[in-house]
Amino acid sequence: MEIKDSELILNPDGSVYHLNLKPEHISDTIIFVGDQDRVSKITKHFESIEFETQKREFKTQTGYYKDRRISVISTGIGPDNIDIVLNELDALVNIDLNTRKPKENLTSLNIIRIGTSGSLHADIPVDSFVMSSHGLDVNGMLHFYQISGICNPEIEDVFIKHTNWDKNKARPIIINNSKYLERYFESDKIHKGMTGTAGGFYGPQGRVLRLPLQDASLNSKLDSFSYKDFRITNFEMETSVIYGLSKLLGHEALSLNAIIANRADGTFSKEPKKTVEKLIIYALERIVNI
Repeated sequence: MEIKDSELILNPDGSVYHLNLKPEHISDTIIFVGDQDRVSKITKHFESIEFETQKREFKTQTGYYKDRRISVISTGIGPDNIDIVLNELDALVNIDLNTRKPKENLTSLNIIRIGTSGSLHADIPVDSFVMSSHGLDVNGMLHFYQISGICNPEIEDVFIKHTNWDKNKARPIIINNSKYLERYFESDKIHKGMTGTAGGFYGPQGRVLRLPLQDASLNSKLDSFSYKDFRITNFEMETSVIYGLSKLLGHEALSLNAIIANRADGTFSKEPKKTVEKLIIYALERIVNI
């Protein structure tokens, strides 16, 4: 069935609406960053850049690191932006933009997020790296999709009971990473754990300025949650939605975070840029082997 113009919006040049990209502009291996300024901090390591564009906060550069063609895209902040980026990237590879119909043979993208985050545990110090084994979704955006096949209800139920989760909030969702990608990135240099994904920076992550919180003890409940081998290691605003939409659309996704703050002991990295640079090199050297 042909997808209506109002549902899949294209620019006059045929590119997808927000990202300003055409199918030939992207690789099947894509690095996500939040900050548009971080795109060039990755591509400065490339041998060449063949394409670049930017619309709003969505900046893309595609080029070669060693012999691997890679696209780097800035997503901006938050679950809503991930919804835009992943749906439009999927449209580029899995919808014929001329006929406006889904393709019979679908393409699976490799998506690696390189981000920054705060640790919830003293044993995951600043300047370390975390690979997200799961995304813990506490923002609710994924509930607009049919997600029953990608959830972990057993762990979710234990989390809901542990936190005495308010029934007026969206039900938490726990989504696995790509085990296919995980094996290329795991090492003794990186921690693994569940990454919480909030829908905001202040109240949703337990920060208080002038507004009181619905549950002022939620962060301590997150810190103390454990189930079998699962615990929540860090908190940010993108991972669970990257994992959820990638699972639903048939893509492989893995989230890596440089830990620049530790909320357990109140410390912040003295050299956050250097830590992020080390994670970039770590990721690029593993991407070429996928």
